[in-house]
Amino acid sequence: MAETYDVIIIGGGPGGYVTAIRAAQLGFKTAVVEREHLGGICLNWGCIPTKALLRSAEIYHYMQHPQAYGLTLQGQPGFDPAAVVKRSRNVSAQLNQGVGFLLKKNKVDVIWGEAFITKPGEVKVSAPKKPAVQPQNPVPKGVKGEGTYAAKHIIVATGARPRVLPGIEPDGKLIWTYFEAMKPDAFPKSLIVIGSGAIGIEFASFYRTMGAEVTVVEVLPQILPVEDAEIAALARKRFEKQGMKILSGAKVTKVEKGANSVTATIQDEKGATQTLTAERLISAVGVVCNTENLGLEGLGVKMDRGSIVTDGLGRTNVPGIYAIGDVAGPPMLAHKAEHEGVICIETIKGLHTHAMDKLKIPGCTYCNPQVASVGLTEAKAKEQGYQVKVGRFPFVGNGKAIALGEPDGLVKTIFDAKTGKLLGAHMVGAEVTELIQGYVVAMNLETTEEELIHAVFPHPTLSEMMHESVLDAYGRVIHV
Repeated sequence: MAETYDVIIIGGGPGGYVTAIRAAQLGFKTAVVEREHLGGICLNWGCIPTKALLRSAEIYHYMQHPQAYGLTLQGQPGFDPAAVVKRSRNVSAQLNQGVGFLLKKNKVDVIWGEAFITKPGEVKVSAPKKPAVQPQNPVPKGVKGEGTYAAKHIIVATGARPRVLPGIEPDGKLIWTYFEAMKPDAFPKSLIVIGSGAIGIEFASFYRTMGAEVTVVEVLPQILPVEDAEIAALARKRFEKQGMKILSGAKVTKVEKGANSVTATIQDEKGATQTLTAERLISAVGVVCNTENLGLEGLGVKMDRGSIVTDGLGRTNVPGIYAIGDVAGPPMLAHKAEHEGVICIETIKGLHTHAMDKLKIPGCTYCNPQVASVGLTEAKAKEQGYQVKVGRFPFVGNGKAIALGEPDGLVKTIFDAKTGKLLGAHMVGAEVTELIQGYVVAMNLETTEEELIHAVFPHPTLSEMMHESVLDAYGRVIHV
């Protein structure tokens, strides 16, 4: 007889394990099915380890410019690629173990293997088709394995994987996805990055800081395509000043492999072509939902362009089957998955819930300079018919930014001219990924410009620029 749970969650990434913990808090008997690593891509191969790599790059950057801070350094700064990668992997391993501890603490069972939904209410788990990716992340002790399990509620939280372009299939040696880019045997001296979204730009920024010659190829006219055009343009200017080469409105049409290099044929929007040779190529052209081999097709679960269709509360068209996170569609962000999971399980419990407002989900890119945003861009706001008031404040007008040696950047705010509603906020510069949450809170509280103008921001802080940007939108800016 199948072991029975109230809730089974397929996938132990940020969405899955957070949902499981919340389910346990609500009194559900809960299990998580995982085939590779607790914490998912984000913790093991995405959000967390990339930030560890970028932190190493940031410190290396400062080491290269000690004179800017009145400091001296004995000899030339250097780095050990193996040690940089090891630190990143150790950070992931530590947090991976933490997820296991949290699930155990909350009495959530972990079932190790591949899940297949045989029918609503039943999940068959088979042995994983491949072992855990990380040597330091073996199959946890004491977890359950192969078998048939029953649950009234089954939540699919299987995440996504890198998209593969025909003719540019990753081989693990010359053509990389973010998996290989995160743990190279040696750092390449030259690199081509296809795609200028968050993943592509973060790796481009990391490897450029570590000394590689980097070329980014973006098919759209604007890099960081989801960002405000003004912010993206400023970021591009900084990247190019650092020596990064950017080819926008261009696409890679062919890749040829050498013994230890790749040669890419690149076509611009006018049809002209050029070839570029580099030691390695990173394909960062988005992700694909992991919805195959779960039994969804046989159950009649509705899909749309590869993702699972839900009602905004996690429910699919098949009673008892739910979906959260990347598999439920964009934005494909860990924090979206976590909150989506909480909404889903609280809906199952019968609590009062409402669908997430995706315009209030912040996006962050941890390149140098950092980029962060929430809400509508200026162009989108105008497209939607708003009359807007736009405020801007440059980092060079802020005392803390100058003291930090970070005078390049911009904070931009967009308001509805009629109501004072904050429609969007966009930033580029030092630590903006930490600042953006202030505007997120303001938007969730339906704050208008009046409340923001009268809010007191501490001095000296970078956050003062957020205040000044609001003031600027209404003709009251002080420090420029």
